Amino acid sequence: MLRIWFAGEDLGRVRVARRPHALWETVLSLHTLRTRQRTALPGWRTGALNRLAAPDASAALRVLRPLVPARGYFPDFLTPAGGEAITDGIDAVVNTPPRRVAAELALLAAGTGTARATRLRDVGEALAVYHDRALAPYMPRIRALVDADRAVRARALLDGGVEALLETLRPALRWCPPVLEADYPVEQELRLDGRGLLLVPSVFCGPTAITLLDPALPPTVVYPVGDRPDHAPADGLAALIGGTRCEVLRHLGAAGASTSELARMLGISVASASQHAAVLRRSGLVVSRRAGNAVVHRITPLGAALLHGGA
Repeated sequence: MLRIWFAGEDLGRVRVARRPHALWETVLSLHTLRTRQRTALPGWRTGALNRLAAPDASAALRVLRPLVPARGYFPDFLTPAGGEAITDGIDAVVNTPPRRVAAELALLAAGTGTARATRLRDVGEALAVYHDRALAPYMPRIRALVDADRAVRARALLDGGVEALLETLRPALRWCPPVLEADYPVEQELRLDGRGLLLVPSVFCGPTAITLLDPALPPTVVYPVGDRPDHAPADGLAALIGGTRCEVLRHLGAAGASTSELARMLGISVASASQHAAVLRRSGLVVSRRAGNAVVHRITPLGAALLHGGA
């Protein structure tokens, strides 16, 4: 279990990252390639694997795979604060103090049972090649998904404050004041102590949120964009109502989404998103209301029950 303890001033210092964090996405996408978990980018795995078959990309993978095991700890220095842009992030990785590198690699070796000698310049070059091959072609879509997710969180903040924003992070994170908690492979506690918390929406984060191991680093939690419920009931629902309409229901969490946000999330036109929402609304699975110039859609209890396989 991961538990993040808030002090009073921490609620006023919660932020959502302004754009995708290039290195978090890079490292977590390596996990995705190994575990074959579902992503919000249809066709990404096939496209990435084809591009990674090039000799320079294969060499990059040989450098990175020992640093990013299929599960468990990977070094915090691979995802530095301020690494939203890939070039800035790689510079920060390459300039990590040697003592910190040695300490984090020792933790990695303790978990995997294998010692590793690592030249940070090689790691930086490998990160650049991997990102260019596996992620760069998809960054416009990744940015659109993160922008749509930020808009949902912002609406929750405006409607109900920071605690309402934290409530929208379910099921990856659960707000149980004064603790934000998540299912986690190890017991870990993080006390914010007035430092606030940076929330980083991620396309490649699995259903479980993730944080840094070192509590002295800037408090950061990475969470999956949109909602990631158990997909088994919804797979049957897709056969009934269609795959796109099923995806619309998946993306309508507690804070809902506007028509344009749904279009960006799903990679479809605004007109198509509006049509799918209208069909779901007429079926009682979605409710819609106007908010300024936008129409915001929310899933109904009936829609949620169908999505999750409930009665």
